[in-house]
Amino acid sequence: MAKFTFNLPDIGEGIAEAEIVAWHVKVGDRVEEDGKIADVMTDKATVEMESPVTGTVLSVAGAEGDMIAIGSPLVVIEVEGDDAAVEESVSAPVHAPAPVERAPEPFVSSEVETPPAAPEPKPEPEPVKSVSTSLDTNGGGVKVLASPAVRARANELGIELAQVKPAEDGRIRHSDLDAFLAYNASGGFRAAGAKGVDQQVKVMGLRRRIAENMAAAKRAIPHFTYVEECDVTALEDMRAQLNAARGSRPKLTMLPLLITAICRTLPDFPMLNARYDDEAGVVHRYGAVHLGMATQTPGGLMVPVIRDAQDKNLWQLANEIVHLAEAARSGSARSEELTGSTLTITSLGPLGGVATTPVINRPEVAIIGPNRIVERPMFVSDGMGGERIAKRKLMNISISCDHRVVDGWDAASYIQAVKRLIETPVLLLAD
Repeated sequence: MAKFTFNLPDIGEGIAEAEIVAWHVKVGDRVEEDGKIADVMTDKATVEMESPVTGTVLSVAGAEGDMIAIGSPLVVIEVEGDDAAVEESVSAPVHAPAPVERAPEPFVSSEVETPPAAPEPKPEPEPVKSVSTSLDTNGGGVKVLASPAVRARANELGIELAQVKPAEDGRIRHSDLDAFLAYNASGGFRAAGAKGVDQQVKVMGLRRRIAENMAAAKRAIPHFTYVEECDVTALEDMRAQLNAARGSRPKLTMLPLLITAICRTLPDFPMLNARYDDEAGVVHRYGAVHLGMATQTPGGLMVPVIRDAQDKNLWQLANEIVHLAEAARSGSARSEELTGSTLTITSLGPLGGVATTPVINRPEVAIIGPNRIVERPMFVSDGMGGERIAKRKLMNISISCDHRVVDGWDAASYIQAVKRLIETPVLLLAD
C-alpha cells in the first residue's frame, strides 16, 4: 500500500488560506476517484474538493471551521500499490460554485452544533381528568368546578385550582386563571412553553464572513443614518393599476418602483453611487447603477446585483429581482451576479419596522432601507384651500452613509428628491 497526500491546491485567487466548511469524508472512509472530499471557503467562493485517487482516508486536516494554508495537506489517502513513498497531489478543484463578494454580509456555509449535555429527565405531569363536574384536585376535600380546558391549562401552568378564587358562580374560568397569574406574577409560576436547551454553535463559513465583514464595516466606517417619512398612497394606487393590467408579466412589488426612483435621482448626487478605497484614499464614483439587493437565504444574507439598473423599466426590474432572489436562495447565482455593486438596497418587507439603521455594504458609501408601510390619519388638502383628515399609507425610508465621503446635507437632499418622485409617482413613468 502507498500513501497519497492531497495538498490544498491554489484556487487561483492569490489567497494564502481557506476555511474548511464541510467534510464529506472521515478517517476510515473509502473514497472513489472524483469523489467529494470537502468544501472549503475563501473570501469569494465556496469550492468543492474532489479526490484524484481511489483509496481509504487515513487522516484529515482539522475540523470544520478551521483555516488551512494553501499547499498544506488536506487529506492522506491509502491507495493500492507497492510504492510506500508519500506523494503530493497537484490536482485543482473540479467544481467551484459561484464566487461570492460579501460586505458586510457574506455567504453559503453550514454550521456545526456541539450537542448540549442531555437534560435530566423530568417527571411526566399527571394526566388531566376529563370531567367538568366538581373534583377534589388536592386530595384535601376541596371541591373545584372547572371545565376540562381550564383544568388542562392550569395543569400546564402548574397552578393548583384550589388556590384560584372564581369571580362568579363558583366555577373557575380562563379569566380567573389570567387574574391569578397577574396577581401572582412574582410568585414563581411559569408561563406556558417548554424550557430551551443551552447550545454552542461554532461560527464558521457564511456566518463567520458575515461577522468579519460587519465588524470591519462598523469599525472602519463612521456611519450616520437619516430617516424620512413618505406618503405612498398614490404610489400604491398606481402599483395596483399596473398589476391589474400586467398580463403574464410578474406582479409588481414596491421594490421596482423604489429602485426606479433611486436611479432617477442619483445623477444629481454622484457621491452616493460610489466606492471608497480607504487604503488608497480614492473615491470611485460610478455612472452606472449596479444595485445590490440584500436577500435572505437559508445560508444567510446575500447581495446579488442588478446590473445597470438605471436602464431597466419596471417590468424588467421585477423580472430581475425574481431571478436574482431565486438564484441566491438556490445557490445557483453566477459570479457576476454577486459582485460589483455600487449601492445597496435592503428591506425586511412587511417586517421592516418603523425605521432601520442599515450597515453599509463596504466598500460602498451608502445603503438605503425602505421600511414597513402603515396606515395613519393625516391632514391633507381638501382642494378648496382648506384641510381635511384622511387615511394615508406612509412609509419611512432610511439611508446610512459613510460620513467620510457623504455629508448629512447630501443624504437628506437625496432622500427628499426620492420622496418627491415617490409622492408624485406619475413622474416615474415620464421620460
